[in-house]
Amino acid sequence: MTAKLFVLPLVVTVSFIAASVQAQQPSAPVTSAAGPGYQAVPSGVPSFRDPKTGQVWTPDNVGGVAGNPALPQDRAFNPAGQAVTNPQVYQQKAQMHVIGAVPITAGPTVPLLVIDNPSLTVKAGGRWQVVLYLQNNSGSTLAPGLDCRFTNGGKPVLTSYVGVPPVAGGMRVGLTFVGPPSDIFVDSVACGVAREAELIRN
Repeated sequence: MTAKLFVLPLVVTVSFIAASVQAQQPSAPVTSAAGPGYQAVPSGVPSFRDPKTGQVWTPDNVGGVAGNPALPQDRAFNPAGQAVTNPQVYQQKAQMHVIGAVPITAGPTVPLLVIDNPSLTVKAGGRWQVVLYLQNNSGSTLAPGLDCRFTNGGKPVLTSYVGVPPVAGGMRVGLTFVGPPSDIFVDSVACGVAREAELIRN
């Protein structure tokens, strides 16, 4: 009996997930495999095989010539190795756009305010930007404050206190505000109500 050897390619899928926000997600998995005439990449080393040339690129040779290691200053940037020190809380006001009316359902099992559908994008040459929706389920006008934490691989990058203009009772609004500069890598943002919403007396 002849034994058959099956070779399976190593598939590495990269995704960034936190607080239901995905900043970047590749459209297809990236496959790593050593092509004919090229040295195999050690297990655990991030790599990419160019399907046209067969060249296997790693953080050690990107920017160099095939077969020659790149100089340290030319090596690929590793987002996971980014170190950011920003102990101060960045305070800002959100831009608000009224979306429409919603039923007034606040009660024992329904919160006064609900935040949903956050999205994280980057503005070229500017800052990271967050868009999310806030719903006032009560009949009162409320002015909440949001505590938003930008992270990279679970490491804190920036904490921001976001002031929200008064939201009328039974209204749904869209909020837009910014995060760190776009040259700092961010993969997620998590936001919550920082304090009890201020009741606006009519």
